[in-house]
Amino acid sequence: MAVVALLGVTLSSCGLTVNQAVPYDIKPGSIQPIPALQGVKVTVGSKDFTENIILAYMAEMALTAAGADVVDLSDIKGSNSSRQALLSGQTDVTWEYTGTGWINYQGNELPVPGGEKAQYEATAKADAEKFGVTWLNYSPLNDQYAFAVTEKYGAANNLKTTSDLAAFIKQKPDQAVFCLETEFTSRQDGFPAAVKAYGFQNPTVKNFGIGTIYSAVASGTCPVGEVFTTDGRISGLNLRVLEDDKKAFPQYNAVATLRTEWLKQHPEVRGPLEKVSAAIDNEQMVELCKQVDVDGQDAGKVAHDWMVKKGFVQ
Repeated sequence: MAVVALLGVTLSSCGLTVNQAVPYDIKPGSIQPIPALQGVKVTVGSKDFTENIILAYMAEMALTAAGADVVDLSDIKGSNSSRQALLSGQTDVTWEYTGTGWINYQGNELPVPGGEKAQYEATAKADAEKFGVTWLNYSPLNDQYAFAVTEKYGAANNLKTTSDLAAFIKQKPDQAVFCLETEFTSRQDGFPAAVKAYGFQNPTVKNFGIGTIYSAVASGTCPVGEVFTTDGRISGLNLRVLEDDKKAFPQYNAVATLRTEWLKQHPEVRGPLEKVSAAIDNEQMVELCKQVDVDGQDAGKVAHDWMVKKGFVQ
């Protein structure tokens, strides 16, 4: 059964457009057809960065193998738009991150102490109570924010942690130039959290699309840039990730999220989605993102190859 999507259909209330189908004929592997899902329409959304798009394709293929009629609505621009699409019923499944849920959607200012599980449990509980959203089991994949510099720059200035960076730019304030994505600049779990924790003084911010920050740092446009710790361009461009030693940023484990009311009607989607969730981790995602962002492969193909390798689909 092929992944089903409608090309060029506009969801007018948010200006979202349904994308082209993943061009693969998906056959069941270890994920077998589930009678209750036969013909059930499931719209899968994602945010507009490589990792989240790959996760969306994985979910689409898993649900297709299970028998659902899957519609692709990946690559929604911005976290808030992606979230609104889920809450409004334009999407049924979207991969979210525990720290994003806790800070951005629940309005908290500080991460939950105690690590991944504590952050997940607090986020899931709050989202269920306030917004009627269920978070399935969380994945080992934990894609955190961090700052990165080139290996050459890091070695020359002995930068290993973000505290090292703060001390360095205090001595050399002309080096306090950060390449940041616009959303990260204002998110409470983004740059404001780092400024508060590390005391950066009068930083200069240059805003870029998230996809161009890595090359901007590598080329010397900015000495420091915001990165996702699972992004394949870190190794591809020989960047050095600085440890968030003061834990300014929350945990960001990836989780498939669904409206609770919808999930109660179709509880069978949990199994296929949680199989994918349990199988993906940081090391694997770094390689998958590298294949897309450095090697130039299609995200759908990369997701399909991984799903076949894992035996989930054929």
